[in-house]
Amino acid sequence: MSKIETATFGGGCFWCLEAIFRAIPAVLDVVSGYAGGNCPGIPTYREVCSGKTGHAEVIQVRFDTTRITFSDVLKLFMSNHNPTLDTYMKGDYGSQYRSIVLYHSKEQEEVSLNILQEMRMEHAKNIRTELAEFRGFFKAEDYHQDYFTKNKEAAYCRGIIAPKIEKLKQEFIQNIEH
Repeated sequence: MSKIETATFGGGCFWCLEAIFRAIPAVLDVVSGYAGGNCPGIPTYREVCSGKTGHAEVIQVRFDTTRITFSDVLKLFMSNHNPTLDTYMKGDYGSQYRSIVLYHSKEQEEVSLNILQEMRMEHAKNIRTELAEFRGFFKAEDYHQDYFTKNKEAAYCRGIIAPKIEKLKQEFIQNIEH
């Protein structure tokens, strides 16, 4: 019997993270959006990029826990961005690109705390990933959804996203898929 769980992560541009998670068979749905801020109303991309909303570009992932655990989903997220940077990811600048895990349950919080602590102990670099309680999600504009599939020939997709997906297929999927 499957159990569906939701995870929300931000770590650089949501286009890249969305494409990576869409490549995982146990992931049922991925939506790009904004979360982690404190502005009233529904933020726009322009408002989020201004830095005034406090929101990060995030993805919301729904996955089948009988096929992949939250721990594996979190490890996949952490291995596909640089958690030592707080406002810069591969050419993208601003607080909206920060590394953030927005937990949906006490269990997700505990798993996240443990994994982040392990990473801090293993790496000499400071892990700057923010951990916060999930308080809401705003879906990004339609042109941001499934960006990689719709724009495979774009330079960012060919140069940044495609190599990450290829690496994912070779290394990560075979280790987590049952």
